[in-house]
Amino acid sequence: MKRAYVTILAVLAVGLILDGAQGRNASESATAHTANPDDATRIAVIVKDWNPSLSSAESARIGRAVTRSAAKYGLDSDLVTAVLIVESGGRPWARSPKGAIGLMQVMPYMVTDMRLAGNLTTIENNIEAGCLILADNIRRLGEDDGISAYFWGSNIRGVAYLDRVRAARAAVRQLSES
Repeated sequence: MKRAYVTILAVLAVGLILDGAQGRNASESATAHTANPDDATRIAVIVKDWNPSLSSAESARIGRAVTRSAAKYGLDSDLVTAVLIVESGGRPWARSPKGAIGLMQVMPYMVTDMRLAGNLTTIENNIEAGCLILADNIRRLGEDDGISAYFWGSNIRGVAYLDRVRAARAAVRQLSES
């Protein structure tokens, strides 16, 4: 196993424990975010470490799309990366048995009114659609419930998904610092 993968798994486990003991600062999601080319490169490296089958071009596209859409919708790029890792393991071609598509595992019916240029299977559109949904959830429900609603919809039935995203976010941050 690659060192980064082992590090992420360890941080995910520790993150579940730590995040259960202390909540996130709600103002994290409220801060203004701007697209940063260095951030795109950092995210590309993290996603490529998580999914080594990605080509360099694919991981670079993911990094650029995450930073661009995160900035557009006022999201933390580490949060978007964490959701992407939890949802699809960094696999652009992922499809769920229930019909969710792509990196952000977006349900096709969720994007009917979004007017995206192109289709939901492209890296850029899939990440933008996921960011739009996530940002709207957070705006309406606050960060924790907004993240949970990304998975559960309007009937949130637990914190396991939120805990996985928190742990992945902590792992992304830790990898960024190493």
